[in-house]
Amino acid sequence: MGQPTPRGPLHGVLVVALEQAVAAPYCSSRLADAGARVIKIERPEGDFARGYDGAAHGQSSYFVWINRGKESIALDLKQAADLALLERLIAQADVFIQNLAPGATARMGVGSEALRARYPRLITCDISGYGESGPLHKMKAYDLLVQAESGLVAVSGAPGEGVESLGRIGVSVCDITAGMNALIGIEQALLQRVSTGCGSGVQVSLFDSAAELMSVPYLQTRYGGKAPQRVGLKHPTIAPYGAYTCADGRDIVISIQNEREWVDFCREVLHEPELPQDPRAASNAARVANRTWLDDKVAAVFASLSSADLIDRLTAAQTAYGNVNGVHDLIAHPQFRTRRMPIGEKSVEVPALPWITEWDAAQFPPAPSIDQHGAALREEFASSAADPTAARDA
Repeated sequence: MGQPTPRGPLHGVLVVALEQAVAAPYCSSRLADAGARVIKIERPEGDFARGYDGAAHGQSSYFVWINRGKESIALDLKQAADLALLERLIAQADVFIQNLAPGATARMGVGSEALRARYPRLITCDISGYGESGPLHKMKAYDLLVQAESGLVAVSGAPGEGVESLGRIGVSVCDITAGMNALIGIEQALLQRVSTGCGSGVQVSLFDSAAELMSVPYLQTRYGGKAPQRVGLKHPTIAPYGAYTCADGRDIVISIQNEREWVDFCREVLHEPELPQDPRAASNAARVANRTWLDDKVAAVFASLSSADLIDRLTAAQTAYGNVNGVHDLIAHPQFRTRRMPIGEKSVEVPALPWITEWDAAQFPPAPSIDQHGAALREEFASSAADPTAARDA
């Protein structure tokens, strides 16, 4: 028999997550992956992400992805008894995460500040669209809306004018980044509690998370005086760096990061060893200024070669490259790692975590059905079985 999987570093940490959609569930799922016990609070009809699609053997791909290993209890928080049960759960928790509309938990009497006053060791995490204050803090915030509001779409997409040239990033990048930032904040708060003995509050917004991703365009525009242009599958400030089409129709992205790489690329790939001496190509700034001329020259060489022959040249030059792959190519990619996850009597392969640790399990645990653990949790946290006046230590 194989060795048992070691307990994760968050074993013994209780997380109560009043959550829906993507950002908060992403955060709490990663806490569960690290060994935390995560109790997911759902509305009676369930997290609405359960209905996004039915691609994973009838279940939502979104829900399966970021709700594995959790316990589900359905609560109607308009009912006093269910709200009291939520309070008892939180009283025993180390971490409370919520991503309801701003002010919703405070109106129910379970706002973060009030909770931390009652339970000083509790760590709270509020995830919102635009923060807890400010003139737009009540705006609804879904991923594409925040991509647009933050300027992410303005620097993504193809050259040209009008909205048809703008590009949505093809995954829920604002939700995911907010979930990652919440995870970072919670883990820092857990570390701080070890030394201080006190909990703390973490606030994360989708807009702040997206705006932080925009740091380089922001700095270039505010202090450099010029916003980066949309250049499709090219780099706005480095050349050559982008996609070119081979004779067999395969698209390959290349990246030249310094002058040594440029010299090697000219010699081995373009077969023009004298090109780096041309004033139009003697530096990155010159190459960017003469991008059309340069791209035409590179594109002509790519178009004359099969992808296999081109890759041989790129390998000889030690030029960084990548294939422009589709999802089917990812599925068959030799570097793609997956992990099995049960769904009822069936199972799916899902992408493995991007970090490898000693406490990795052989497979992911399943995502819960609505209220799957409701009866057991109601019994465990019944008023006679839990003391709502003392927070639980990690």
